[in-house]
Amino acid sequence: MADQTTAVPLRMRPIDQLFVAFFVVNAVVVTYTVDVEQVVIDNPAQFAYPLWPPPPVVDLVHWYGRSFDPLLMARPAFWRMTIWIDILLFGPFYLAAIYAFVRSRAWIRTPALVWSGMMAANVSIILMEERYGVTASPHFGVVAGAYLPWLLAAVAIILRMRRADVFPRRRVAQEEEPR
Repeated sequence: MADQTTAVPLRMRPIDQLFVAFFVVNAVVVTYTVDVEQVVIDNPAQFAYPLWPPPPVVDLVHWYGRSFDPLLMARPAFWRMTIWIDILLFGPFYLAAIYAFVRSRAWIRTPALVWSGMMAANVSIILMEERYGVTASPHFGVVAGAYLPWLLAAVAIILRMRRADVFPRRRVAQEEEPR
């Protein structure tokens, strides 16, 4: 018998399952729904509903912005740039990460570390503006709580990707074929 190694399946990696769920929600809900609203609607005070996202999503985003997050409604240049980064860079990363985590592809390590650094920087800049900036939120605790998952995910991915051997492998005994 010869020993061989195989990747540990995703069903046996609960932390990676959480990462996959996070990437799916970000790709589908955040990046290509909520963020698209902020690109297609330049002025939330005066707009026509776009084809995408659906009007209830637009209304929810605007309600959140009016209620808690004036920065989201003001949409200054730096904010719009973070949205474009999300759509053009983070969205494709989320799709690649879903595949890589499900299929145990180690090539995701470098892109994941780059994403983590960029995400931590973006969220830190946004939170500073939300707290002390021109469009500071009167409900900073709510806004900080809303952004906290992305900051925590960035740190968690750095910790998850810190070793060169990204995805665990297990030994599998295999019978040798007769000669």
